[in-house]
Amino acid sequence: MRNFKFQKRCRWLGLSGLILICIFFYFFYVLMLEAIPDKIRIVAGREETFDLGVPVTGQIQPGEVEVFTNQSPKVSGEVHTNLGDSSPSLINMNDSFTISSAREGEFLISCKLFGIFDLKDVSVEVVGEQMVIPCGTPVGIYVKTEGILAIGTSGVTGIDGMTYEPALHIIQSGDYIKTVDNEVITSKEQLVEKVNASGGNTLVLGVQRGDELIRLKVTPVQTERDEYRLGIWVRDDLAGVGTMTYFTPDMQYGALGHPVSDVDTSTMIRLDEGLLYETRIVGITKGEKGAPGELAGVIDYQPSFCLGTVQGNSQTGIFGTLDRIPSGLEDAQVMEIGMKQELETGPAQIISAVSGEREFYNIEILELDLNSANENKGIQFQVTDQRLLAITGGIVQGMSGSPIIQNGKLVGAVTHVFVQDATKGYGVFLESMMGH
Repeated sequence: MRNFKFQKRCRWLGLSGLILICIFFYFFYVLMLEAIPDKIRIVAGREETFDLGVPVTGQIQPGEVEVFTNQSPKVSGEVHTNLGDSSPSLINMNDSFTISSAREGEFLISCKLFGIFDLKDVSVEVVGEQMVIPCGTPVGIYVKTEGILAIGTSGVTGIDGMTYEPALHIIQSGDYIKTVDNEVITSKEQLVEKVNASGGNTLVLGVQRGDELIRLKVTPVQTERDEYRLGIWVRDDLAGVGTMTYFTPDMQYGALGHPVSDVDTSTMIRLDEGLLYETRIVGITKGEKGAPGELAGVIDYQPSFCLGTVQGNSQTGIFGTLDRIPSGLEDAQVMEIGMKQELETGPAQIISAVSGEREFYNIEILELDLNSANENKGIQFQVTDQRLLAITGGIVQGMSGSPIIQNGKLVGAVTHVFVQDATKGYGVFLESMMGH
């Protein structure tokens, strides 16, 4: 009996040990996945060095790429892969390695953990040298939604004094109403007109919900003579103040570093069209612990103050075309874009016009996450410039999009502030913005 219990205990300990080993390997595997970027961008004709320090072997299929590691000096030990060469190149990612490509294009690095277990494929995009003009100037943003954004539903008081909720469990927050009885609508006024003209008859709403276009039936409630309501809170436009990050020599710009989102639904706005305006900062609420500060700006919607159009809204900012160069940027210096592997922890700068003049302010880059699940938080930094701390207390709302400069290159843009510490913030890699 004792021997049976001993054997049973040994089996249980063996099984427990196996489970612990599997759990450890799983978390180690996930850690390795996160340590290696999903996408890498390099500049054609330039050597780019990486120091990932992971027990992973990368394999590059034949192409116009050359690879060498610090164990194989370039002079005598470089490994070439050319179009006529059938053998792949291997990279030991536990040591620093350098990649270069003579021409633009894309290729894959197939990664194996310990050289055995399939881990992931890393996409390497080879791009041309990119030059931009860093901005840091405040801009006014006005956008129209693609359809009518439903914020939520509510009860309405009918003409009989009873309370009804005609859209409850039908319309969801974040839905976009695009048609009424198959007729396209683009404004709140058109929606109200259609509802009042229904005479209380059921309407069929064409609704964009996520990636799906659906048809929903809602019956309006009569609230007064010739007035009917659906009990839906809606919005068809938004306006605010942000910071322009850069524009290119051909007048394409990027701003904010994060999407324009609806404050009530916390969702990225589906953009129909928009305009960019010059704006003037008229007040600053300094950031404090637990209370992010804010820039207050005045936007003049006169055509003479319009800078250009807003044509896209993405996770890494808004983008469009300038009709003219914003005031104060006529003589701004052109800079090269720095890829994320070029960044390092340590001193950097941000550009901002919170003082009324476009100025460079010192920051310290604290952490870099080359493969962050949140594109807007790849760079963590702290404001160290006493001038900026005296004006704003650190990073405040409205500074999103402020360019981040390191080693003479534009490398990122400010996106978020730490709620509990206004001196600290996050940034997005500039290459992510450019690759929107």
